[in-house]
Amino acid sequence: MSVLPVPSTSPLPQALAGRTAVIIGGSSGIGMAAGALLTSVGARVVLVGRDQDRLDAAVRRVGGDALGVSAEVSDERSLERAFELAGTVDHVLVTAGGFGGGALESTPGPEVRHHVDSRVWGAYTAARLAARRLPAGGSITFSSGVYATRPLPGVSAAVAALGAVESLTRALAVELAPRRLRVNTIRFGIFDTPLSRGAFGAGHDSAGDQAVAEHGATLPLGRFGTPEEAASAALFVMANAYVTGTVLTVDGGASLA
Repeated sequence: MSVLPVPSTSPLPQALAGRTAVIIGGSSGIGMAAGALLTSVGARVVLVGRDQDRLDAAVRRVGGDALGVSAEVSDERSLERAFELAGTVDHVLVTAGGFGGGALESTPGPEVRHHVDSRVWGAYTAARLAARRLPAGGSITFSSGVYATRPLPGVSAAVAALGAVESLTRALAVELAPRRLRVNTIRFGIFDTPLSRGAFGAGHDSAGDQAVAEHGATLPLGRFGTPEEAASAALFVMANAYVTGTVLTVDGGASLA
């Protein structure tokens, strides 16, 4: 057990230069954007995802000396291999985990378990593996969503999974504090990512852009956020060594609407 306080470092993203960040769910969207931002400040990035082709494309877009490793987030053995290939790890970001399901009475148990496992078990597994490797001051960052506090009808299991991740964040922040490891979650709103476009049935064309603009116009700031705006929050909690047990909301005011 650590007896020294957490190391005091610069809270600016530039302090992440030379550090290694593992991004689970890094082949697209917010995870890939985080990889690009981390690379831009001199960090080493390991992108983890299920599809090797998408990972290869993400590695090319992220640039630097990024590494792409194929793994299934809820499979501990598969994910452990990704950590082994990463080598030294300083920070872990988990953006993997879909948002789906169905109405309570019409959604079979196996489908519900799939959505819950990908979100909750994925976060728990990543934390188990990361905790063995991270140095004092290292961090684990999960993702949740505004529906944890503003539920939608018909997706109760997915909403419950978001809440479980937030509770896990606080519990692990306490459990890992003696080792001076930090655990946080970013509660995201809706951002213009392939996942959100798919949910709206919007493609990557002018018609899709128009659909995204129309949906975004209903939010307090008049648009959806960019993946980079979402990802910058992850860099903040990685770099600021005095942030732990926090659920940081980044939603453009959606939770106020």
